Amino acid sequence: MLIVKKFGGSSVADKDRIFNVANRCIEDYKKGHDIVVVLSAMGDTTDELLEKAEQINPCASKRELDMLLTTGEQISVSLMAMAMGALGVPAVSLNAFQVAMHTTSQYNNARIKRIDSERIRHELDSRKIVIVTGFQGINKYDDYTTLGRGGSDTTAVALAAALQADACEIYTDVDGVFTADPRVVSNAQKLNEITYDEMLELASLGAKVLHNRSVEMAKKYGVQLVVRSSLNKSEGTVVKEEVKMERMLVSGVAADKNTARIAVVGLQDTPGIAYKIFSVLAKKNINVDVILQSIGRDGTKDISFTVERGNLKEAVDILESNKGRINYKSIEADEKVAKVSVVGAGMISHAGVAAEMFEALYNVGVNIRMISTSEIRVTVLIDEQDVDKAMRAVHDHFISD
Repeated sequence: MLIVKKFGGSSVADKDRIFNVANRCIEDYKKGHDIVVVLSAMGDTTDELLEKAEQINPCASKRELDMLLTTGEQISVSLMAMAMGALGVPAVSLNAFQVAMHTTSQYNNARIKRIDSERIRHELDSRKIVIVTGFQGINKYDDYTTLGRGGSDTTAVALAAALQADACEIYTDVDGVFTADPRVVSNAQKLNEITYDEMLELASLGAKVLHNRSVEMAKKYGVQLVVRSSLNKSEGTVVKEEVKMERMLVSGVAADKNTARIAVVGLQDTPGIAYKIFSVLAKKNINVDVILQSIGRDGTKDISFTVERGNLKEAVDILESNKGRINYKSIEADEKVAKVSVVGAGMISHAGVAAEMFEALYNVGVNIRMISTSEIRVTVLIDEQDVDKAMRAVHDHFISD
């Protein structure tokens, strides 16, 4: 049996946790299984490296940032191999070059194109535990790239798909996937299982337990995931195509503070205006989420939308440089916003979920700025200061103890 195991930064934050992970992997190794381990950087290493870069050059190129950030995972995989060696088990650490993990050329947010599995299979055939750097790859220029925050999950799923692994286990510092962030919502419940589609929505909307692109890839290649704690032996949550349990109306509530709102004010109310705005952003790979168009006076309209906070300045700069082509009156930007969403496959056949969500927010005095819906999701944009209160209110309304 071939098992891919991914451990996040908190799971390898110090010496004791590194040896804890090593022992957990060795348990399965001694049962005769082939083990591939994917690791994130230790603890807060990535944030610390970003702080150092900010001190040296606040406008550093994305290429150089990727060169810097990939060192974090190389530290964790080499230390893990040393720990397993100290425990008497052969192990080898491999970085993105050694695997090799081929990606697109977009620094900071590359996508995996293919994985050369020969080196990994050779090491497995030698009965070694193979430890691979998460979060990183190499592009056609032989430069390091990174996959975006949380990208180690995507590395693990891609390896599981490429190696046709029998299992892909994602270890974190919580017991599985919860109906809400248990650090914010004290009565959040752990789910035994959840569908790919629900998990993809939750991950895309701020639930930090899994990287959204990892869920997307798992669904595409049929990789069944298990999310469980590295700190105990609980069963965790299975992420798969179909679930057996009776369909809950709402499976989870997610919040995303990594968002910003842009309003393009005083646009001409003519065909093609939205295309002009979003095409120039798309060319620079800036993803847009919630979109609202409102009609103004005298044949004008406003278009508001959300982007990730890290893309706010670039998005505004792009729009300002295209002002003559788009022809607008002004731009408003706001970072003090957040998204709160409810997700559930049961919503498809149940009318009135949005109204119930709006009622729950009204009852605690939370004002809604924008709204977006799909078959299994309702998302609202609210003031950032209200996000925790909003999460608890909506969770209490839809999910009882």
